[in-house]
Amino acid sequence: MSRIRARFWDPTGARYGLPSYPWRMAPPHLLTLRQLAARGLRPGGQGVQALLQWASRRYRARGGVRAAYLYDIRFALPKRTPTLRQLGALAKANAARRTCPDCSRDVGYVLSRRLGVCNDCAERREMEHAA
Repeated sequence: MSRIRARFWDPTGARYGLPSYPWRMAPPHLLTLRQLAARGLRPGGQGVQALLQWASRRYRARGGVRAAYLYDIRFALPKRTPTLRQLGALAKANAARRTCPDCSRDVGYVLSRRLGVCNDCAERREMEHAA
């Protein structure tokens, strides 16, 4: 095992407070949130069971270490299915995010928070200010 990987190898949790494993060396029953979600599961109230750590050149200014939380698949529960009312509320909320306040059209994409209006209205405003 390389020195970098050995730095993150702590299955007892003595060094980091939680068991810690290097990239791709965690036991198969420990998964990240995304891996659980891909299998249709959620943590189900369990806390973080372990850390997955790796060195990153991209984040060298912040210590160069990245981490992901791991959850035990044995304690995971199936994802909850939303009710029809929840789905309806979500559809309304998403429609509101796509509706331009100036022209009142559903533009088919989520409006930019910076602009606050659809691209056509933003362009029209820009033309008016330029003239």
